[in-house]
Amino acid sequence: MKWEKLKPPEPDDPMCCCECDIYQYGCCCDCEDLDEAFSRWLKDKPSKGGCQCPVLGAVMEHLEISMIPALLLLPLLLRVAALHYLLGIIILTALPGLVLWYYYATHRRKRRTLFFLTLALYSLAYMYYLFLTEILPRGDVSQLQVFAATAGMILTIGSLIYTKRGPGFVTASPQKAQTVHQKAEKDSALSNGSTSGTSAELQATKQTLTAKWSRCAVCKILRPPRAGHCRTCGSCVQRLDHHCIWINSCVGQANHRSFLLTLCLFVLTSLYGISLVLCSLCPQQYLVTALFYCPGVYTQSSTALCFTCAWYSSIVTGGLLYLLLAQVLNISFNVTEREAQLALRNKTGQSRLRGLVVDTGEYSRGFFQNWVEFLTMTDASVPSRSSRTDLV
Repeated sequence: MKWEKLKPPEPDDPMCCCECDIYQYGCCCDCEDLDEAFSRWLKDKPSKGGCQCPVLGAVMEHLEISMIPALLLLPLLLRVAALHYLLGIIILTALPGLVLWYYYATHRRKRRTLFFLTLALYSLAYMYYLFLTEILPRGDVSQLQVFAATAGMILTIGSLIYTKRGPGFVTASPQKAQTVHQKAEKDSALSNGSTSGTSAELQATKQTLTAKWSRCAVCKILRPPRAGHCRTCGSCVQRLDHHCIWINSCVGQANHRSFLLTLCLFVLTSLYGISLVLCSLCPQQYLVTALFYCPGVYTQSSTALCFTCAWYSSIVTGGLLYLLLAQVLNISFNVTEREAQLALRNKTGQSRLRGLVVDTGEYSRGFFQNWVEFLTMTDASVPSRSSRTDLV
C-alpha cells in the first residue's frame, strides 16, 4: 500500500479529489484522504495540510525553485565528491535517490517541473566546460575528437529543441470522428467489392473500422485510437507514449521519433565524452577498468574532479540508456508506454524479455512492419495553445 501511494498517476485514472473545482476544500493530497477531508469539512475543522493561510499556500503552490538545485548544488556536490573517493561514493550514491524522490514528489502532485530538464542541460554544459578547461589542455585529445564531441552536443541540443515543439495535442471534434468512420466504411465497401484487394488492405480496413474513438472525461472531447490524457500537462495527446520529465513535455505522435533521436544522440555523445576523459586520465588502463581503478587520479584536484564527473556522467547515461532500451523494445512490439501500463493494470498483456516489455498483441504486425509504421507515421497537428511547451 505504501508503494501504491508513491507511484505516479497512471493514464486515464479517475480524477483525484484535489482536482475538483472547489479549490478551498481541495486540501487533501490523494484519493485515500477523501473521507477524512469530507469529515473535517462537515465538522468545520481546519485541515491538516497547512492550508489555513491562502497566501502562503498560493506562494508554495506556484513558486518554481527547480533551477536553483541544479545550478548551485551540482558543481558544489561534485567538487566535494572529488576530495576523497569515500565522499565520492556517498554523494554519487545519494544523488540518484534524491532525484528519484523529487520525481515521485512532483508526479504525486501532478505538476510540471523544470528540474529534470535544467539538470540535463546544465550537466551537459558543465561536463563540456570541464572537458575544454581540464582535459583539452593536457594535450591528449586531438582536434578531430574535440570537433566530434562538440558536434554531438550541438546535435543533441538541436534535436531536443525540435522535440519540444509539441507532442501533437488532440483537437478532434464529433464531426471529424463521424467523417473518419464514414470514410472507413466507404473504403471497406470498395475493398469488399473489388477482387484486386489484398489481404493486407482488408486487414487494415478492418482495423480502421474496429478502432473506436473515446471521449475524454476531463477534456470532454472525442479522441482517436491510442490517444490519451496526460494528467501533468492537462491535455489529450495523439498516440500518447508517456510524459517525459527530462523534456518537461509529453511524448506523442508528433515528437516520438525526434525524442528517440535525442536519446540516441545524448547517449552516444556522453559515452564518447566519458571515453575521451578516461583515456586522458588513465592512458594505461582499459576504459571499463579505468572507470573502477585509476591509480593516482586523486593526487590532483583537477584530475579528481574530472574522474568524479566521469562517474556522474556514467550514472546519468546508464539511466537514459535503460530508457532508450525500453523505447526500442516498445517500438519493436508496437506498444506505447501508456498502453503497457494499462495492460498491466487490466492484466491484458504478456510480459516479454523478462519483464522489459509488455506485449498487448493489439497493434503488433511483426518486427519489421512495426518499425516501418513508427518511422513513417504522420505528424499530428500541433495547435497554437501548445506554445507553452516550446520553451520549457
